[in-house]
Amino acid sequence: MDKKIFIIAIFSLIIDQVSKAIVDAFLSVNETIPLIENFFSITNVYNTGAAFSLMEGKTWFLSILSVVILIMIFKMGKEFKMNKPNIIALGLLIGGIFGNFGDRLFLGMVRDFLKFRILGYHFPVFNIADMCIVVGVAILGISIMLGGDKVEDNRRSRRED
Repeated sequence: MDKKIFIIAIFSLIIDQVSKAIVDAFLSVNETIPLIENFFSITNVYNTGAAFSLMEGKTWFLSILSVVILIMIFKMGKEFKMNKPNIIALGLLIGGIFGNFGDRLFLGMVRDFLKFRILGYHFPVFNIADMCIVVGVAILGISIMLGGDKVEDNRRSRRED
């Protein structure tokens, strides 16, 4: 895998962990600071589940799932073209997954703090790692749909000749 993937992953992981530490240092659990009235606030929430608090209390299962997905990314990453979109996508995915996995492993839950209210809907609280995962999946999905994902298998093309 391209070393740029690991640079992006480490950068994403650091931003995620530092932002969570800052929020923990300044806000108690469930404390909120409104930044843009009726739209955006910082709210310190601990989540023992996955996105939208799904599978709450299943920290062990989610941790194992994170490891399995990371292994799949590392295996599949060898087959992907190392173009800019794929490098960014894989780096964000790895960094984001490690960010939440580290929380689960060392704290037993994930720290979330970004809270949005859009058109009266209270969007579930999330963190930087979640953003990295969502953006990484979106970029990779677009890359796959546009055919920019896999390296051509030279062995297969030689056999067909």
